[in-house]
Amino acid sequence: MPKYRRARINDEVARVIAEALRDVKDHRVRDEMITITSCDVSGDLKFAKVYFSVYGAKPENIKEIKKGLYSAAGFLRRAIAEKINLRITPELNFEYDNAMERGANISELLKKAAIPEEIATDSFEDDDASF
Repeated sequence: MPKYRRARINDEVARVIAEALRDVKDHRVRDEMITITSCDVSGDLKFAKVYFSVYGAKPENIKEIKKGLYSAAGFLRRAIAEKINLRITPELNFEYDNAMERGANISELLKKAAIPEEIATDSFEDDDASF
């Protein structure tokens, strides 16, 4: 299967799951702000790894949210089967994606390591004078 087709399937499955999450009635999923960051469907379309992120969730709550997602997997698979015409509806595996937290941590570290602007401009002025 061409790579572009698989990429389109990945995006479409992620979009359908994100839409279907609004209708999940499980309190572990319904009460949280869950974002589907990406999806990776296997080449034979039998399995899909769904990466999710949760806004403001505590680390101990993530396990419960993951259990809620696995509980709603049948509902989500049915939504995929209804909206996407695939020969096989993939089994869903959920993985927590902490990329947003890592990005915020890196941003904070860069802010701490930043050189004050007046020091940076003084060093550039001295360098220009030597030319």
